[in-house]
Amino acid sequence: MDMSQNDLDRLMFFDHARKTSEVAYESNPLDADNLTRWAGALLELSQFQSISESKMMIKDAISKLEEALGINPRKHDALWCLGNAYTSHAFLTPELDVAKGYFDKASVYFQEAVEEDPANELYQKSLEMNSKAPELHMEIHKQGFGQTLTGGGGSSTSSNMKGAKKKKNTDLYYDIGGWFVLVLGIAVWIGFAKSQAPPSPPR
Repeated sequence: MDMSQNDLDRLMFFDHARKTSEVAYESNPLDADNLTRWAGALLELSQFQSISESKMMIKDAISKLEEALGINPRKHDALWCLGNAYTSHAFLTPELDVAKGYFDKASVYFQEAVEEDPANELYQKSLEMNSKAPELHMEIHKQGFGQTLTGGGGSSTSSNMKGAKKKKNTDLYYDIGGWFVLVLGIAVWIGFAKSQAPPSPPR
């Protein structure tokens, strides 16, 4: 997938956020906010990887989020991020019955995030959209758009046609499957910026 300058900037930003979180974890492994930012950065970076590498990054993000929730079980942004992680993993899974298990897990975490922060419209919208996700998943793979995402698809005698099909399929995934992760990136960006801000001077 060819990257625009904006994509390249995002890649560099979230890779820096990931490395910063790794360093911060060494000094304070019980910082749930840092673990959540780390996981969010991994979910963003997973969009730029191959399917197998993307799944590995998502699983790593899930591990970080579970660790954060072990520290603070009511951390609603971590619950929401975990819902995003399972949704992303589901769209990369071709078997609908297996994917549905991930969607179901995502719904549980989105629901818990809503319960912890009922006024958050983003959490409510995520829960609503996730209920439609299995239908979208089925349509994507039914039309063959999921072949490239899961490493399948037939061979082509024309590399240009193959490249064009791959770009079309991948773009569709990011339009539909990356809906949550896109907003997640903004949340991580803000969270990372706040963590880097100097403390307010005493009054």
